[in-house]
Amino acid sequence: MKTTTKKRQPGFTLVEIMIVVAIIGLLAAIAIPNFVKARATAQKNGCIANLKSIDGAMNLWAVENKKSATDTYSLSDATLLGFLKGSLLPACPGGGTYSAGASISASPRCSLSATGHTL
Repeated sequence: MKTTTKKRQPGFTLVEIMIVVAIIGLLAAIAIPNFVKARATAQKNGCIANLKSIDGAMNLWAVENKKSATDTYSLSDATLLGFLKGSLLPACPGGGTYSAGASISASPRCSLSATGHTL
């Protein structure tokens, strides 16, 4: 009498697959918050750089046009925008909007300043 034995099929068991999925889920739970934080930090730094650029252009414009510290300015002024690269007001990477200070001595602001976007 001849007995036949079943050969084991190669592959992964359900338990092995579940362990791999659990490890991937754990790694994702650790990594995703770090990516979100890095993105927010990059947006904040980009916004601050834009505010510095606007402030520098405003100061150059004020010197060119002999403005005093108490004079006001508008970010839609074409002559002011001419001092910015590309003659356009940069867009806030966080989705906010930029506004002029109360006077030339005041720095421009971002509408997201409550979250740390200040010059």
